[in-house]
Amino acid sequence: MRELSLHILDIIENSRKAEADLIKIKIEENLTDNLLKIVIEDNGSGIDQHKLEKITDPFITSRTTREVGLGLSLFKSAAESCEGDFEIDSEINQGTRVTADFKYDHIDRAPLGDITTTISNFVASSGDQVDLVYQHYYQEKCFKFDTREIKSELEDLSIQSRQVTAWIREYIEENLAEIRGGEAF
Repeated sequence: MRELSLHILDIIENSRKAEADLIKIKIEENLTDNLLKIVIEDNGSGIDQHKLEKITDPFITSRTTREVGLGLSLFKSAAESCEGDFEIDSEINQGTRVTADFKYDHIDRAPLGDITTTISNFVASSGDQVDLVYQHYYQEKCFKFDTREIKSELEDLSIQSRQVTAWIREYIEENLAEIRGGEAF
């Protein structure tokens, strides 16, 4: 995948399929320590220990339509090829946590990509069923987005409605630009 945001989308879709009703995404851009860290955790059904040991093998998948699952193995490879690290922890009926670290300025690190579209499209497709907490740190600044807070203000309007998802997209874009000093992704 050419953008890290697509890896994130793949993982949160897996979380949704694992019946998670809460997904947390944390992205830390720490230029001082030359680190990009992505953490995704959910409260889904989890992965049993036997499968967890082989989860980054591209020929291991929970899909029934094909026998190849490249998502986690590609994400792991992306992190490790940039002098980073990859870790996945899971417990049955408790959820899963995926952590990927990248050397920030590594020449082979894929760009973060369009995280705004990743988040807003996920909310547009699954926001009524799944709550999403997204935290983005850039140096010392932080932006936090929580669908539970938005839902509490909506009254009779669905978070998946066109006008709400359009507002969410704009809200995320503006706040990311603010914490990054106006810098685009």
